[in-house]
Amino acid sequence: MGFGLIEVKQKKMSFIQLNELMLKKYKDHYVKLKLIFERTIELIDTFHPDEIAIEAPFFGKNVQSMLKLGRAQGVAMAAGLSRDIPLTEYSPKKIKMAITGNGNASKEQVARMLQSTLNLKSLPKNRDATDGLAAAVCHFYNGSKTKTDNNYSGWSAFVKKNPGKVN
Repeated sequence: MGFGLIEVKQKKMSFIQLNELMLKKYKDHYVKLKLIFERTIELIDTFHPDEIAIEAPFFGKNVQSMLKLGRAQGVAMAAGLSRDIPLTEYSPKKIKMAITGNGNASKEQVARMLQSTLNLKSLPKNRDATDGLAAAVCHFYNGSKTKTDNNYSGWSAFVKKNPGKVN
C-alpha cells in the first residue's frame, strides 16, 4: 500500500513524503490489515491531515485480489474516518487524467509527471508509493473538499451513505 503526503499553503502544493508499506513478508491477511490501520493512524497522528484522498477500487478479473484490495482500502478509510477526517475517493482514470491529462496513462508516466511537478530528485522503484502521491495531487487539482457521493466527513456520514456496507 502506497501513500503520499503534500502540504497546501496559499493555494500552492509542496511535497512532504511518499512511501509504501511493505506487506509481502506477512502471510496472514488479517495481520496486513492491522498494519495498514496502525500505519494510517500513525501518519494521521504525525501529520494531522485536513483531508484524505484515496484511489477507489477498480474492477479486475481476480475476485480474490479485488476482495483483499477492498478490505485494505476499507481499513485505511476507517482509520481516517475514526479521526473524523473528510475522505474523497477518485477513480484510477480520474487520477491519471488529473496528473497527466490522459486517463489511460501508465504508472511510469504518472510517476514522471509527479517527479517533474513536485521537483522530486528520484522516484521509488515500486509505483505503489507514487500511486498514493498521485491521489493526493489529484485531490489538490480538484480543489480539495470536493463534494461527491464519496466524500465523507466522518464515520457516521459513511455509515449513513452506505447502510448496506456496514452490519
